[in-house]
Amino acid sequence: MTHPQSKPQLVATDVDGTLIDDDEKVSPRTRAVVEALVADGATFVLATGRPPRWIAPVVSELGYAPLAVCGNGAVIYDSGTDRVLSSHTLDVDTLGWLAEVAERALPGCGLATERVGASAHDAVTPQFVSSPTYEHAWLNPDDTVVSHAEVIDSPAIKMLIRLSSARSSEMRAALAPLIGDRAEITYSTEKGLIELSVPRVTKASGLLEVAQRIGVAPSAIVAFGDMPNDVPMLSMAGHGVAMGNAHAEARAAADEVTATNHDHGVAMVLERWWG
Repeated sequence: MTHPQSKPQLVATDVDGTLIDDDEKVSPRTRAVVEALVADGATFVLATGRPPRWIAPVVSELGYAPLAVCGNGAVIYDSGTDRVLSSHTLDVDTLGWLAEVAERALPGCGLATERVGASAHDAVTPQFVSSPTYEHAWLNPDDTVVSHAEVIDSPAIKMLIRLSSARSSEMRAALAPLIGDRAEITYSTEKGLIELSVPRVTKASGLLEVAQRIGVAPSAIVAFGDMPNDVPMLSMAGHGVAMGNAHAEARAAADEVTATNHDHGVAMVLERWWG
């Protein structure tokens, strides 16, 4: 295995299962190396499936407010100024078509959509709406339950399809041939949850947008991740690193496998340059 010799100019990391542990904490060791790389002039970016409104706790843990690629690449968010810099949304017609396909292929599934406003807590925009049959894969206290029609009546950065009795990989296998290139399909947990976004919008496309903004080439990026939604980013980056707890697809896409998120896997790699 070879490691990149030159110091990265941009470091991007997934959040859940990668940067933070299962208690949603950033270890002091990881925090210290992030502080060191930022002080040295490198750019640190979060690249997550989380929406902007779920970034604040990570910022609090880091003690630093980075740019964030949110919603699996659909949103570029400046956590320091609480501004959404760009977004890519599925239109209403596409959402309606996706809903029909999902409900036909996965009977009993629940639907939800994630929307975005001008900031993380834009009171004008109900940011997460779900149908009455949608079961959350994790705690989501800011949910708004609406009718089936209202779930798909406004553009959304992603549609979520939930079927608690299934594995996400099985759901993707069933839906992908039916959806084709009408939407990007991925997942970040095996707990029966699939996420759909605009075609070709991934963490890789979002991270490339950030890199272009600051004038960094893909070869100068180091990226960390653990799940299938990280695969495009791990493949695109000059050096992709999968966590020790990573899904097999993330491991296969990475140039290197580090320690787990509980064992400071992100810090262990970054300390080569900022130790």
